[in-house]
Amino acid sequence: MTTKDIYLDTDELELDELQDADEDSSTARQGSSKQVAVTDTMVPGHDLGAYVTAVNRIAILSAEEERELANRYFYQQDLDAARKLVLAHLRFVVHVARSYSGYGLSEADLIQEGNVGLMKAVKRFNPEVGVRLVSFAVHWIKAEIHEFILRNWRIVKVATTKAQRKLFFNLRSAKKRLGWLTQDEVDAVAQDLGVDAETVVQMEGRMGAYDASFDGPADADDEEASMSPAYYVEDNRYDPARSVESEDWEKTSTDGLYVAMKSLDERSRDILTQRWLSDNKATLHDLAAKYNVSAERIRQLEKNAMDKVKALMEA
Repeated sequence: MTTKDIYLDTDELELDELQDADEDSSTARQGSSKQVAVTDTMVPGHDLGAYVTAVNRIAILSAEEERELANRYFYQQDLDAARKLVLAHLRFVVHVARSYSGYGLSEADLIQEGNVGLMKAVKRFNPEVGVRLVSFAVHWIKAEIHEFILRNWRIVKVATTKAQRKLFFNLRSAKKRLGWLTQDEVDAVAQDLGVDAETVVQMEGRMGAYDASFDGPADADDEEASMSPAYYVEDNRYDPARSVESEDWEKTSTDGLYVAMKSLDERSRDILTQRWLSDNKATLHDLAAKYNVSAERIRQLEKNAMDKVKALMEA
């Protein structure tokens, strides 16, 4: 059978669709209140203990069963097959989510986010690759949990770059003791994780900080209120000295650019003007046609002119 590269939109396989298909078949078999109670156990926030018990009762799929269901969804878009794949792997999401319990967030919320990652993995799983779904899904599950933790661990997001994200989830386990890292420990962590030592120190400070109210508590007395940031953080936007300094720097830079541009030959000055200072910026090919040279030659002239202007302005 030929492998199909099918990438489905995230919205096509919602948890509601999977649960609706399950509820419809359950209602056809039995319409009692007991069946409704069983459905409630499949929601982590309702009763976490009952949810964990319920997902652990779901049978684990064999390799042949998993491949048959995966083929049905991959080639026929059979939602019932996708539902069975998701349900059979819910226990694995619980296992992964519990490894992130040290971040102070609700375990039920972590499981919910992990379930979203599991459904995304099912939607993108290609049975022709020859790996088990659990090996493919673990990356999607962890990715969703990581994003949830970074969004909710602090009011202000603590990790935005790839290096910061790596440190956020590995710094605590990399520390050999409590307390601040020494310089030797900082260098060792930076080398082990492949990041800069400065980034390690910065992330350690962020993780050791806490959220503080800008205005302080509403019922605070004068002494306590004076400790809030609203009383000691300065607003320098309207400082006259800074305004004069900014205007003087802008005027000096403008005058310096004007003098440097005047020192260029006419062609180089026109190239810089057309490429950087004009409202409708010209391309290299436009200028190449104008001066009857190659685009590479225009790029060389532009670079030489920029270097000369920079040297004159820094002199």
